[in-house]
Amino acid sequence: MSDHEPMAGDSVLPERQSELSQEYRERLLLAQRTDAEINAAVLQPMMETGPKFWITVAILVAIILWGLYAWGYMIYWGMGTAGINNPVYWGLFIATFIFWVGISHAGTMISAVLRIFKADWRRPITRGAEAMTAFALLMAGLYPFIHLGRVWKFYWMLPYPNNRFMWPNFQSPLMWDMVAIFTYLIGSSLYLYLALIPDLAMARDHSVGWRYKLYRTFALGWRGTEGEWHKLHRALNIFSVIIIPVFLSVHSIVAWDFAVTIQPRWHSSILAPYFIMGAVYSGLAALATILVIVRKSMRLQEFLRREHFDALGKLVMVAGLGWIYFWFAGFIVEWYGNDPVIRELIHDEITGKLAPLFWLQMTANVLPVIFLTFHKIRTNLKWLLGLTLLINVGMYTERVLIVVGNLQRNYLPFDWGTYKPTWVEISIVAMTFAGFILLYTLFSRIVPYVPVWEIKEGRLRYSLRRIGRLLVPTAAEID
Repeated sequence: MSDHEPMAGDSVLPERQSELSQEYRERLLLAQRTDAEINAAVLQPMMETGPKFWITVAILVAIILWGLYAWGYMIYWGMGTAGINNPVYWGLFIATFIFWVGISHAGTMISAVLRIFKADWRRPITRGAEAMTAFALLMAGLYPFIHLGRVWKFYWMLPYPNNRFMWPNFQSPLMWDMVAIFTYLIGSSLYLYLALIPDLAMARDHSVGWRYKLYRTFALGWRGTEGEWHKLHRALNIFSVIIIPVFLSVHSIVAWDFAVTIQPRWHSSILAPYFIMGAVYSGLAALATILVIVRKSMRLQEFLRREHFDALGKLVMVAGLGWIYFWFAGFIVEWYGNDPVIRELIHDEITGKLAPLFWLQMTANVLPVIFLTFHKIRTNLKWLLGLTLLINVGMYTERVLIVVGNLQRNYLPFDWGTYKPTWVEISIVAMTFAGFILLYTLFSRIVPYVPVWEIKEGRLRYSLRRIGRLLVPTAAEID
């Protein structure tokens, strides 16, 4: 398949092609592809793994092994090998933990929320979003164990009775994070798996060898009967409703880790909605970045079209406007509050030693919102890739400023300090980024990346209807 984006009207009868406008020809759900053609277009790139693929995997595995060595080094010599100190008792580990939890929110936003509102443009990108949620949560789930130091003591975080009648400390943020992460991970993984079953069955029927055995096992005997489809749709609708409050609560709990303290700039009631909006902003931007890369590397131009990137770009822009509002709402209250310590922290950020990070954060988060208001920018994939990468640089910087920047000052001036990350922290953080990319890369080659059944279902809803001299797309309601 060439890099030229196929038009939806390519397979329409020749006498009708001239009557279709450019807008209609670019719509995926108006493409009259046969089921066999759609199956082949999804399965073919999934089965191909060239030298570039294995070189990428080897590099990622090497980074992960180095990160595991750094983690083992920290366990052996203690947390003192990290840059964490007094008063900066949270560093890159917690900043990256917040970043990964934020990234995970785009899957719920795209799949569950848009499924409830029946936004059909979401169909080809839901699986990529759901996979991003699951893998980001796996990386986030590592950080409570990493930051615990004595990782072999993790079982004290599990709420079970024991022979010394000691229960875990439910007042500890570690406990809150563990409950939130594992609840969200279990829910999002089940949500991802349920929507995978029909496509695993499709892959089973077109595979041999180990792939056939794998798909046959996980397809659970799916045959596509009316009863199976009814149960699948019912289960997905239930999960779509249930997982939204879980999605809202998870990042609220992460925000409460900060807000329940008396640390300046953390003790604020606006942190929960601010964190949620920042999570949606960074997650949607990360999803756009991944989809642009996957579209090119797996030759999925047939399914990931400019209409999808245009809609996703609009969502990123709206989320960015929300983040700007909540940031300003929090900042103006702090500014007029005129607390001496908070004033010192703001001075450090705007004109002091943290100024480079602060202005990087503001530039990287505000500038893309301005550019994404233009249709030509949203549909130019090179521009979209650059802007969404810039957003996540800005959002990661924001997390570092929230955690590290604010901890350097407190209400006891003799306890003020500075923070500098060590090679141990940087290596462990790099390990989780490499782990996320590796899991996503392997996932895209093992299961169908595009939800074929959702696209076929969407095509049943849409048709071209003649009104006067025009052919107009119409949508039918399907239960």
